[in-house]
Amino acid sequence: MKTLRQILAAKSVPLVAVAPDDAVFYALQCMADQNVGAVLVLDREHLVGIFSERDYARKVILHGKASKDTRVSEIMTDKVLYITPDRTVDECMAIMTEKHFRHLPVLDDEQKVLGIVSIGDVVKETICEQQFIIQQMEKYITG
Repeated sequence: MKTLRQILAAKSVPLVAVAPDDAVFYALQCMADQNVGAVLVLDREHLVGIFSERDYARKVILHGKASKDTRVSEIMTDKVLYITPDRTVDECMAIMTEKHFRHLPVLDDEQKVLGIVSIGDVVKETICEQQFIIQQMEKYITG
């Protein structure tokens, strides 16, 4: 089973991050430009939150706020659970499933941000692993 370090190394999308004082509209533009559902919120290089489409829907739209007038820090999720790069895809899937997360930041032991994994990344890798196992079993059976 692959580790998250291996998953991050294979990702083609660069890390997308915004600052706490950025407008929500800017964060949404970044997300749309990179075709991602969440961005990390960094104060310099320190992770201070995560902002997702879910945050936007629940904390901006439903409260009648304007995305150009609202700062990311006002609506981001600031209690961020993260995972370390040496954890496996299965461990990541378990956390995401239990906590109902779609995105999980990956930080090293010094709290440096290495990237972010999405539920799509985890599902894609799980499917690839299962396909490999099936192919190996088919070879063994017909072999």
